[in-house]
Amino acid sequence: MRIHYLQHVPFEGLGYIATWAKHLGHTLSATALYADASPPTSDAFDLLVIMGGPMGVYDTDQFAWLTQEKRFLEKVLRQNKPVLGICLGAQLMADVLGAKVFKNQHKEIGWHPVNRAAAASHTGWEKIFPERFDAFHWHGDTVDLPSGALHLAQSEACRHQAFYYPPAAIGLQFHLESTQESIDQLMEHCGHELVPGPYIQSRQQIHGRKKLIASSNEHMEIVLNYLLRAISATTAQ
Repeated sequence: MRIHYLQHVPFEGLGYIATWAKHLGHTLSATALYADASPPTSDAFDLLVIMGGPMGVYDTDQFAWLTQEKRFLEKVLRQNKPVLGICLGAQLMADVLGAKVFKNQHKEIGWHPVNRAAAASHTGWEKIFPERFDAFHWHGDTVDLPSGALHLAQSEACRHQAFYYPPAAIGLQFHLESTQESIDQLMEHCGHELVPGPYIQSRQQIHGRKKLIASSNEHMEIVLNYLLRAISATTAQ
């Protein structure tokens, strides 16, 4: 499988997704949007992964490449290509699908529990998302649920934590791909956001829960395997 990812800043890469892909022999390619690189044609990949970043979907004046990225993503979704959007990536998906993206009441940073949404129960998605699990978060924006999307998960601080847009697009506000290195990178570059707040953990609290990385990566692998099956089903048609 050919995986292409869109990277918004140098310090937010694939994390565990790269480990999973290399172990299974999938090929990886990237577009460094922060370096003004342009995305490839959609026939150059089987799965598109859109990473996070500290900017917002509305920051087009400051980051002109966001406009090009949105046009590219809209085309990819219209072609029913499998897509995984993470944090900013999920927000970009929601935006091009016509949903509102806006500042959440609270920033959510650190390890916080996520609950499977009621709408996702008895749909088969309970095999992908357990009823409750811990995930790493670093976001201040949230989204409305796009029309036609299925609500998959929520947290106490953020209602729309994950959604599925058929036939094979998944948006995740949280970071199942996090590794110790990727978390350290976020704290190095975005540590100024670690201020007192009801859903903001300290550096010590975040480091103290690093044992959750392994289970989080296991959840990431389940999601990736779902997308792999979706690609296989599409290829077989």
